[in-house]
Amino acid sequence: MQKKIEMIMEEVKKVVIGKDECIRKVLMAVLAQGHVLIEDIPGVGKTTLALTFAKAMGLEQKRVQFTPDVLPSDITGFSSYDKETGNFIYHEGAVICNVFLADEINRTSAKTQSALLEVMEEYSVTVDGITRQVPDPFMVIATENPVGAAGTQMLPESQLDRFLICIVMGYLEREKEKDILRDWEKKEMVEGICPVITREELKKMQAQVKKIYMHDRIMDYIISLSDATRTHEQIQLGLSTRGSIAVARMAKAAAYVNGRRFVIPEDVKEVFPDVARHRVKMAHQTRMRQVSTEQIIHEILGQVRMPRPEEPYEK
Repeated sequence: MQKKIEMIMEEVKKVVIGKDECIRKVLMAVLAQGHVLIEDIPGVGKTTLALTFAKAMGLEQKRVQFTPDVLPSDITGFSSYDKETGNFIYHEGAVICNVFLADEINRTSAKTQSALLEVMEEYSVTVDGITRQVPDPFMVIATENPVGAAGTQMLPESQLDRFLICIVMGYLEREKEKDILRDWEKKEMVEGICPVITREELKKMQAQVKKIYMHDRIMDYIISLSDATRTHEQIQLGLSTRGSIAVARMAKAAAYVNGRRFVIPEDVKEVFPDVARHRVKMAHQTRMRQVSTEQIIHEILGQVRMPRPEEPYEK
């Protein structure tokens, strides 16, 4: 399956230029069967990244541009009465797909945002008391613009916790941006992306990720990192147990992408910032001093002792 991983990444890179690390992290989240929150300013390729992944993996995707007038029924679906049969007919919402792209999720109402809570956790939607499963595989990729808060509704901690990772794409390096300016008319668009794996192949890869071995010392390392966020004087809200599980899931995916059948401390260290970024809530005085979440997370990574490398991590 290592060849398939490389094929997916190469196909996405045809459209998403200069963001190899972001591509790698989203692929890990897909393999770990988690949801992704992409937080950044407009125009850096958030939506393009999500759409390209869906195309490269041959998955059905649906996109909703979230605005204040989007209703929960637009997401989950609704039932209407058919007078000819005397029955209620269910009309599918946009979330009935493999990859649901929630564009600018913070620009809709809290009620509509909460419509995603069940499907993100239970992979099902309930309309009029009837529960229906979404297709397998399924994931939510949401984008959020942190700049320009007017008219936005911040996601509550309970919903942020449903996202496996939160990534920030950032601006392109100067030379990469110059390459795009030079060849933007020739650059391959999302429509030109070809599926390089099938849904069944993806499900098989996801099953293999779950079987990646994790030694007890790696688990202790994850718990120590999570505990450090809970006791840090500049952090108001640290990682929950669900956050620790998210680190473990992403670490297994990292090991799989790196071609290993077991997790090493470097896998945990690589994924921890993306898992913790949206879960850690800074104390008020820390925000006043303009200390960023990333600074505190990297400080914790530097302070918590990693397991000794001379001891094996395999079975």
